Amino acid sequence: MRLHVTGMAVLTVAAAALLAGNAAAFSPADVAGAGAERSEIIQVAQPKKPPQRYWRTKVRFRTDEAPGTIIVDTNSKYLYYIDCRNRATRYGIGVGRDGFGWSGVVKVGRKAEWPSWTPPAEMRVRERAKGRILPITQPGGIDNPLGARALYLYKGGRDTIFRIHGTNQPWTIGQNMSSGCIRMMNEDVEHLYERAGIGTKVIVIGPGSKPGDTYFDDRGVDIFRTIFGG
Repeated sequence: MRLHVTGMAVLTVAAAALLAGNAAAFSPADVAGAGAERSEIIQVAQPKKPPQRYWRTKVRFRTDEAPGTIIVDTNSKYLYYIDCRNRATRYGIGVGRDGFGWSGVVKVGRKAEWPSWTPPAEMRVRERAKGRILPITQPGGIDNPLGARALYLYKGGRDTIFRIHGTNQPWTIGQNMSSGCIRMMNEDVEHLYERAGIGTKVIVIGPGSKPGDTYFDDRGVDIFRTIFGG
């Protein structure tokens, strides 16, 4: 009997130590620490992705526009960053719902990491009528509608109020759901953010665009770059 009791005591102590170790491994300090601002945290919280056709892809691409230009095709729900002659990176996007589409040539006037969100006054009025009270300003973070990064679009030196930004709802990519802003998966907007600097030309093809205004031809997956990089 003494041996049996001693053995049970040893097992009890070992189990308690194991549980304590696991609790330390997944402590709130780790979750809320420095790594909590990385987009991977958002993907753990919201793992659902859009259809594969909207995943970031290297494509063969023809256009008259210079490398470094961004072309947004709101009809196909794609954003292209022109890498070099005949090559581009294609990203899936979410765009404005009916009545909120737009087109034009703008520039990146400002950039921000984990930006705060200040809904326009007309949006707050519109949402209040639906019974939803929006904040005047919401600090940046993983639950912020602008996601991990924002590129602020300017025209003639003035803020258009439209942005290219991330989202904590990746399943909305490929849909018409925004109030005119262009949304991307957080990992994609982070990737674009590192490449597109202040002053980057952005061509938005949408309502009001005429055939021939902007020439481009998406010729499909660049297999060589996809396999070997570059």
